[in-house]
Amino acid sequence: MRGRVAVVTGAARGVGEALARRLSGAGMRVALLGRERESLARAAASLPEPSMCVEADVTDRDALADAARRIAAELGPASVVVANAGIAAGGPFGGTPAELWQRVIDVNLIGAANTARAFLPQLIDKRGYFLQIASTAAFGSAPMMSAYCASKAGAESFAQALRGEVAPDGVTVGIAYLHWTGTDMVSGIDDHPVLRALRRNQPGFARRVHSTDRVADWLTTGITRRAHQIYAPPWLRWCQPLRPLFPAVVSRMTRHELRTHSRTELGSDTEVLGAGGRADWEAHLAEGRAGAVGRTPS
Repeated sequence: MRGRVAVVTGAARGVGEALARRLSGAGMRVALLGRERESLARAAASLPEPSMCVEADVTDRDALADAARRIAAELGPASVVVANAGIAAGGPFGGTPAELWQRVIDVNLIGAANTARAFLPQLIDKRGYFLQIASTAAFGSAPMMSAYCASKAGAESFAQALRGEVAPDGVTVGIAYLHWTGTDMVSGIDDHPVLRALRRNQPGFARRVHSTDRVADWLTTGITRRAHQIYAPPWLRWCQPLRPLFPAVVSRMTRHELRTHSRTELGSDTEVLGAGGRADWEAHLAEGRAGAVGRTPS
């Protein structure tokens, strides 16, 4: 890995920032992509190896194509690309604004595909490694998290399909399954009654929240091995054969909370989770307002 180039999206905070530090510590030159310019710059400045940061929206294909050109020119072609950018919104499907629901899909699924499209020529040239960050949300879809679960299941399926296509070119595609991770996205998870019930009913070892640094260690080990699957924590690998059972188990765990809370109570919890998600959503809304003003007849 030493001397090679890695690209990490969603690198302004959380798992993306921690992974950028781990990869730089392993001797890689790292390009950090994200929506928060100041946070990206601070993260990039702290890395021991040469790095750069690019403010880019993963749903903007032109911005990603430009980022790919800049990175190749300044750092070199990417050997590792990590599609980590992601946001989540909690709340009932019927009470979630359609634009917010779609934004989660656009960032987590379409953004992952856009990232692969922008950097695939470089990965083919370097016979590199593409890592899709997925989630145990792809195992068993949780009520009140429909957009997030759908997007992560879709991202998993996309990566599996891409794996077969690019294998003849020498490119390896990995999928990372993350469980409870100590990011700002999950810091308020216990405020949501259904998600709180889901976590409360899991075995003790499964309720543990792992630090972003620990998760970054697992991811870095998997990247080094060009692993097809990375499990964070590692015991998740034993859940794969049980996946057909998970939807029924999740429904059973959350049924009581859904019945004991009114639609008004559940709907009051509809929101974007975490500071990173809020930053993306606010930037998206601001861009929409600016576009609307630009289209207003004079």
